[in-house]
Parts: sequence; structure tokens; C-alpha cells
Amino acid sequence: MTRAISLHDVSKSYTRGVRVVDRISLDISPGEFLVLLGPSGCGKSTVLRMIAGLEEIDEGELLLDGEFANGQAPSERDMAMVFQNFALYPSMSSRDNIGFPLRIEDPGADPRPRVDATARMLGIEDLLDRYPGQLSGGERQRVAMGRAIARHPSAFLMDEPLSNLDAKLRNHLRAEISALTHELGVTTVYVTHDQSEAMSLGDRVAVMRGGVLQQVDTPRMVYALPRNVFVAAFIGTPRINLLRGMVRAPLGGAMTISLGKQYLRLPEPLSRDHQLLRVQQGREIIVGLRSEAIRIGKAESARPGEVPINGLVEHVEYQGHENLVHFNTGSVPAVVPELEAPRPSRPTRRRRRDGTVLDRLREKAGALRSGSVAVLDRPSEERPQTSASVPRLPGDLIVRTTPDMALRHGMHVPLLVDLAHMFVFDQDGERICPAPSRLPDLEA
Repeated sequence: MTRAISLHDVSKSYTRGVRVVDRISLDISPGEFLVLLGPSGCGKSTVLRMIAGLEEIDEGELLLDGEFANGQAPSERDMAMVFQNFALYPSMSSRDNIGFPLRIEDPGADPRPRVDATARMLGIEDLLDRYPGQLSGGERQRVAMGRAIARHPSAFLMDEPLSNLDAKLRNHLRAEISALTHELGVTTVYVTHDQSEAMSLGDRVAVMRGGVLQQVDTPRMVYALPRNVFVAAFIGTPRINLLRGMVRAPLGGAMTISLGKQYLRLPEPLSRDHQLLRVQQGREIIVGLRSEAIRIGKAESARPGEVPINGLVEHVEYQGHENLVHFNTGSVPAVVPELEAPRPSRPTRRRRRDGTVLDRLREKAGALRSGSVAVLDRPSEERPQTSASVPRLPGDLIVRTTPDMALRHGMHVPLLVDLAHMFVFDQDGERICPAPSRLPDLEA
């Protein structure tokens, strides 16, 4: 038996009215694998714990198979949860930890066949007689996952279960988790801040920010058609290029998007999407260009829909199968402040003495990742304070190239921008191009 899970306007607040989940509405179909994705502190784990019954719901409704379940005890929900911090019984062996819920469920049954099958799937057969204190962090998490998997529950709730594993095992277990849940047809809600996990595992991805649901869609559509600038910036590696721009539409002249020292000339006749930019005349916008939307090439080799700009090579990252080239185009990078700034902590009675130092380190790390930060149309008191002395990664545009392309620091290179894969966001960060009612050419 699998389970449908529905959240209707669910909210959760903590001390002093800090709302960590704000009116979330979400329908999860039976057998679906849904990933809750977002930065640390966005409320995704709180949503998971409310589904499990470990947190009370302050407002809204939780429905399980269409029945009101706000007050239902965790033991009545037939769900298995995997925590990030293992939660194993230290006095039990791995075999007993995995088999414990099976013995509670049916004291007369022999749990060993299911325990052994689960251990083989996770590759921990040789750990069954060891105790948690004798295991590494990764091994303990695998035992914790085995305890949940062996139960065959109606829903799996997983709170970043792979975060303590090494990269090779993490990739292996992603495939195993996906295959197992789809084979059993078990509804799965999976929490992570790793967008690679979300994109590879989920049937759908629910992106959260500050306790608010931003977008729910398939991984492909979340990447190809992000609803706002936050989703566009959070999904994709390397991160999407976000540049400050301004629409120029002179009478009798071609419409352009100014990017500081250069501009993108929109071809005539204007497409339907580009016609929508007329209302942005004279306003600051954010232009989003993924690294694959730009290629190295001269203007005479431009394909239909491509326009030329120039870039100065600042840095080349060799990745083996590709290069990531950082260009300086004279543009001003623009990012979502909430994505880079350290998240606000929950109010506590006593502030940690090292909080200020940690905040500075987080702020510096955010600046290193994003470069200079441009905030569009925000009151001065809402703008994050950034230090001009904080170093940043070079360039304002990252472009993918083949590994055999020889580029050196200081080279001037012609670039071609594919306008068909350009995103434009307004001052509030909402996407205006491609038009909300239009779908991009996903096969391009």
C-alpha cells in the first residue's frame, strides 16, 4: 500500500512568531518521488517533520489518502523516516537496528530474511554484527537507511540521508534509492540542499525559499523554465550567469538590452517574448544566461537568433571533459541577496559567542562564489551590506567550451549569445521572458 500526501496552506512558527513555513500547499501522488530542495534554513526539513508527525502544524491541513491527519500520532501514519544524524540504538548491533521495527510490527516473524536482503542492497553484509560505535559515519547512515527500507512502509521520508557519505557511495545509493522506491511504488519525500541529488532523483522538485514554495515541477522544467530568478540561480551547475541590464527601445531604432559596456541587439522582427520587453523600457532588469547559451564564435558565423559580444578571458577551469571559461564583458553581476547572504538564525535566549565570526565567514564565502552583488529596486535598508574589500572570483560570464580549446588569461575572444535561451527577470525577480504562458524548445 502506498500513500497520497496533501498539504493545504500549512504554516509553522517558532519562538517570537518566526514563521519558518508559510502557507505551503502541495499534493504528492501515491508512488511519487518528490524532492524538497532549498538552501539551509528554508523550512524543508520542518515540512518533512510535519508530514511525519514530529512537528505540530500551526495552520492548515495535512491529508493522508484524503483523510485529515493533523493530530494523528507518528506511529499511526505508517511512514519510515531516515534522519541526517543516524538515530541508531547504540546498544544494538546493525542487524538488530535494522530488524527492530520488524520485530515491533510482528513479534512472531523472523526478520532475518528482510534484514539480509536489505544489507545486500546497501552493501553492508559485513557490518551486521557491529555496533554503531564501531562504524564510520557513512556506515551508520547506511544502517539507518536499511532500518527504514526493511519496513516496506507506505511512505519514505528522507532528511538528507546521503550527506555523510563519500561521493562514490552517494552516487551509487542515489540509483539504488530511486530503483527501490519505484519498484515498490512507495511514496517518497526527500529533503536535500544538493540540487544534483534533486535533479537525478525526483519525479518532481519543490524548490523552497524562506519557508515559501517557489516552484514545483519536473527536474527538466525547473531547469528549462524557472519561475523566478531564485530558482534559476539555485538550479544548475555552474550557476546561471545573472547580469544587470536595461531595455532600450528608441523610436525608429532597434531594441537592445544594455549590459554595461556592451549590449544585446534584439533581431527584427521582434519575437513575441521580446515584444513583452517594451514595457520594461528604461527599467533595470536581470538577464539570465546559462553557460551553454553562449559559445565562442565570430559574428559572421552566428546562427539565427545569436548576437555577438566580446569577452576578456580572466580564468580557465579545466574539468577534463570541458572547460569553464570566466570572461570579463564589462557587465555587472546580479544575484539574489537571499541566496548568498547568511541565513537568519532562529531567535535564542543567548547568542553564541562565535556567531559574528561565523556570519562573516559565510558572507565572505557567498561573495567569493558570486562576485559583486547587485540588488535591483530594493529600499536601502533591505540591501545586504557587502564589503568592497572582499575578493571575488574573476569575470562576470562563465562559458562552457571543449577541453581542446586553447584559451589563456588576457585573450580577447568573440562570443555569441543565443537569445532563444535567454531569461529576463523583472526588478522583483519574476520571469518575464520567456513569457509565463510559453514553453521553451526543450529539444534545442
